[in-house]
Amino acid sequence: MFILPDLDYAPDALAPIISKRTLEIHHGRHHAAYVKTANDLLAGTGGASDSLETVIAKARDAGQAKLFNAAAQAWNHAFFWRSMTPRSEAPRGELMEAIDTTFGGLESLRSALIGEGVAHFGSGWVWLAAEGARGLKVMSTHDAEMPHADPNVTPLLVCDLWEHAYYLDHQNDRRGFLAGWFDSLANWGFAQAQFAARGSSRLWRYPAPAAQLAPTPQASPV
Repeated sequence: MFILPDLDYAPDALAPIISKRTLEIHHGRHHAAYVKTANDLLAGTGGASDSLETVIAKARDAGQAKLFNAAAQAWNHAFFWRSMTPRSEAPRGELMEAIDTTFGGLESLRSALIGEGVAHFGSGWVWLAAEGARGLKVMSTHDAEMPHADPNVTPLLVCDLWEHAYYLDHQNDRRGFLAGWFDSLANWGFAQAQFAARGSSRLWRYPAPAAQLAPTPQASPV
């Protein structure tokens, strides 16, 4: 059984870009509903103890659209929460070098990501991803899709483009939401860790289902 991961920050920590009310609804209702649906669909099946990443891959291959959508959206949302921090600091190190090489600087990356997100029609996600050995790319995906269906692509950061992510706080101003997100909330430390881990087992993964979690050690009888 998959859990709804806790947030790494207080519900009001991302305001005013994302208000406490929006975060509580988005995390506590929208994300929770995807987790519940995935668990309900997996109940009594042999896949109930698989990692969420394995569930997503199997559902995609089997054409199980409802399970794929629920599981992938659970994953995307958890990655979105990790992509933000109330103490955003500028990227540095090899990630900043890759940004300079690929985009010509942080401001150009900002323009590319905001432009991609604004131009994306309908619901989905806008991603900063690593591609290949050292390259970067900005891309958007529709609905529950995710970039790492391509094994050559590693997600670094994501921003939610579904209207429930920003409409209470920004109405229809998706550009303003994306600009505020990039300038104040982007978790470059997390992106750097993902970039350094590309191609390895150290990439971020969704918390293991309860059946895979190690049991709490019991005290020995005296």
